[in-house]
Amino acid sequence: MTLPRAFLSALEDYVEMRDAAMARARRDLGVSDLEAAALACIAEEPGIRPSNLRGHLGVTAAGVTTLVDRLIGRGLLRRELDALDRRVNHIYLEIDLDADPWSSLRRFPRDVEAVIRDEPADAVAVATDVLVRITERVRSRA
Repeated sequence: MTLPRAFLSALEDYVEMRDAAMARARRDLGVSDLEAAALACIAEEPGIRPSNLRGHLGVTAAGVTTLVDRLIGRGLLRRELDALDRRVNHIYLEIDLDADPWSSLRRFPRDVEAVIRDEPADAVAVATDVLVRITERVRSRA
């Protein structure tokens, strides 16, 4: 197998494994892709305002309200009014994404981070540059 073909094969395997791991975690936890993305975003930014969450997720204001209400109803989130401006809400997790079973949503990305951390910085920089150029080329043709 030539180097370019081996690289493409490795990329395809990575995408397949990532997608399968994330789909399995979402299925086991009973959350959609959008719900999982919202949970991850809120974990990174506790107390996020719904308008900011909407921007991260690329959904409408009504869509984020429905999503947050649904996740609150399932006991996964809580909404708190801002102490200074009662018109403003802040959204927080009611679950620990680092504890089982929720940690399965982060397992694959953390495994990837662990492998990257063990690699020489120059190798990671080269791989990053190649991946950035691939995505830029594909994006420019879209």
